[in-house]
Formats: sequence, C-alpha cells, structure tokens
Amino acid sequence: MSKGSVKFESPVYICASASVVGKKESEGPLGDLFDRVEEDDLVGGKTWEEAEENLQKKAVEVLLDKAGVSPEDIDVMYAGDLLAQSMASNFGLSSFGIPFYGLYGACSTCGESLGLGSMAILAGLVKRVVCVTSSHFASAEKEFRYPLEYGNQRPLSASWTVTGSGAFLLSGEAASPRARITGLTIGQIVDSGIKDSMNMGACMAPAVASTLERHFRDFDVEPEAYDRIITGDLGKVGQQILFDLMQEKGYDITSQHMDCGIEIFDGEKQDTHAGGSGCGCCAVTLSAYILRQIESGLWKKVLFIPTGALLSKVSFNEGNTVPGIAQAVVIEQP
Repeated sequence: MSKGSVKFESPVYICASASVVGKKESEGPLGDLFDRVEEDDLVGGKTWEEAEENLQKKAVEVLLDKAGVSPEDIDVMYAGDLLAQSMASNFGLSSFGIPFYGLYGACSTCGESLGLGSMAILAGLVKRVVCVTSSHFASAEKEFRYPLEYGNQRPLSASWTVTGSGAFLLSGEAASPRARITGLTIGQIVDSGIKDSMNMGACMAPAVASTLERHFRDFDVEPEAYDRIITGDLGKVGQQILFDLMQEKGYDITSQHMDCGIEIFDGEKQDTHAGGSGCGCCAVTLSAYILRQIESGLWKKVLFIPTGALLSKVSFNEGNTVPGIAQAVVIEQP
C-alpha cells in the first residue's frame, strides 16, 4: 500500500444503518426503501437549518432503535453537514451526549466519517462508532446559492440537494452485520480550476479520477474487481466527465459505475436536472439501497466513493475555484 491507501487486516463491520428523507426523495426510484419519510419540509422546525438538525437527530434515533443500543453504548460519533460551522450536526446531535467529532468534507463527508470511524476501531481506541451526515435542499440553497424566495433559474448542469440523513453503526464485533469495510483510499484535494458552482459534477469528477487511479494501483486491481464502483453525486454531467478521464488513464469503468445522485431521483419526472447531491445523497442511498444489494448477495464487493466540492460562500463570492475530493471505501459482504 502506498501513502493514503489502507487494507484492513481486522474486520470493521457496518452493524446497522438508518435513512431519513424528505417527500421528494420518497417519490423517487428508491422511495420504498427508506426507513422514514418526513412529509413536512421543515421537519417540525421553524427554519431550514433547524429542519436539517432534526433530520440528523431522527436518523440517529432510528439507528439506535434498529441496533438495539443506547447512546451510552456508543464511544464516539463522527458527523458532518454542509452548513457553516457544521450547524446541523452541532445542534441536532447535542442531546445524545455522545463524544463527538465534527467533520467537513462537503458531500464526501459520509466516506470521511466511515474511514475515520473504521481506523479508530482498528487502532483499538473505540468499540462502537456512529457515523452520520445530512443535507437539506432549502438550507443548502440558502447557504451556497440563493434563498428559495429569490426564484432563480437553475442551469441543466445543476444538481438538486437531497433532503435526508444517513446514519451508520460501526464495530469490530457483530453477530449479524450488514456489511464489512475492508479498505480505504483517502482522497486528495484536486483543483482543476473550475469556478462554476452550478456544475458540481465537473468540479468533483477529476478528484474521483485521482482517487480511483491511486486505488487501482495501490490495491493492484482492475475495475472488474468490484460489482459496482459507486460515486456520491457526480450526476449525469460529472459521470460522463469521469468516464472520459478514466479512459485517458487506461481504465474503462462504464460497466461497473453507478452514481447515487443519478439513482435517487427520476430525472425525467422529478425535474432534478443533473441529479441529486448533498451530504445526505450517498448516505441515504448507501443505507437504503447499496447495503441491501450486498445483504441479498447480488453484490459481493463494491467501491463506495462519496464526492465533495470544497467551496464555501466566502470562497465563491471571492471568485475562487472549486476544488474537489473523493473518499474511497471498500465494502464487502460480511
């Protein structure tokens, strides 16, 4: 293994998971698979930010209930979102009283949390870890683009931020785990000079190509080693760019590739343009759909690669580029 890639010698299990989504997500192709659907866009809150806080809280509540454990049984929680100072995680999870690490990897945060949680378990520092991420369409639009009241027209390259939260329980021991994490390739920041914040796929695709190339080389595998290579939220535009970049590197991933942002919405019926995005996009898709495919035996081994566009409202308003990052996690049958 080279710098940034880790093959696990001991097991790290995904013991349980939970997915909580909004009404639009429940109307998409994966709608029947989510654990809980919130019909109210404000999720019982008074602001969009409070709505996202409640999404995270509900996701962890569902997770703990499904796993049959209490907050006292959890050693540490890794969590993140898209809001400034990780507002949704800080406020939404404070009531659990679990030791907490707040993360920011933009929409790649699900992979970041699974990676850090796994390494903490492998190091013998903790026994049980909760990883949780979230996003909300309205809070993200307010944070990075325009408040909904502005009514701006969105270009076809734009993605639709998923309203949802996904939570996962990791442990080095499990009686009947959902899946097993067996390796990581940690992402590197890749800046291709793109400044278009309405084209997240183009900003993130070079980072995926960088992580994939390093992963294939470090693990000495070809794309065929995986039943699926699953990116977070490149959408239709980013997917094609990724295919082109990988072809230039000598890899054809078209048969194995799947993108959570494409899967979660029906692009023709739901008017989501390039597809879904946000910290919640790949998290709820992993919990509700990908892990089910692994449990059923349909997929034995997947490479899960959440993708992130590392911009802020400050960097965007100052005319900076939008760097990308992609965190790769190898997930197999237990």
